Amino acid sequence: MKGMTVIVKTVTRWVKVFIFLFGAYIVITGHLGPGGGFAGGVIIACSYILLTLAFGKEFALQRLKVGAAHGLDSAGGLIFLLIALFGLGFGGTFFANFLQSRYPGLEFHLLSSGTIPLSNIAVGLKVASSLFLVFIIFSVLRIVVARDGSRSMVQEEEEE
Repeated sequence: MKGMTVIVKTVTRWVKVFIFLFGAYIVITGHLGPGGGFAGGVIIACSYILLTLAFGKEFALQRLKVGAAHGLDSAGGLIFLLIALFGLGFGGTFFANFLQSRYPGLEFHLLSSGTIPLSNIAVGLKVASSLFLVFIIFSVLRIVVARDGSRSMVQEEEEE
């Protein structure tokens, strides 16, 4: 039997969606209060890490494959860079908030701060996928102690 007990799996089935949605909420509304892309990305990654711990690595990798996580990681970095370059092109300086100057919104509303929510989404994608990838890599690597006391890291199985 892969994973943990039936109780842990049942609680995980209920909680994983709420953790993911809370992370997405923190990313989207990060410019209005505490939070943002990094904090929300960590929470989103925790939902996938909880799946890995409760059900096993294979189950979690069926939900978010390593290649998809690499793609999301790259997309988050690319989106962040494009927002910065668009600031240079449309606002005159690198990372200028060109949307705020063109379309000012009402204070303390969701669409009130121009490119900042877009940057939060890009950072959230990057952080969530990177932390999940780091956790998966650490779950694959093992430290083996030889008879002479030397240690080496080996990979348990080949990842695609």
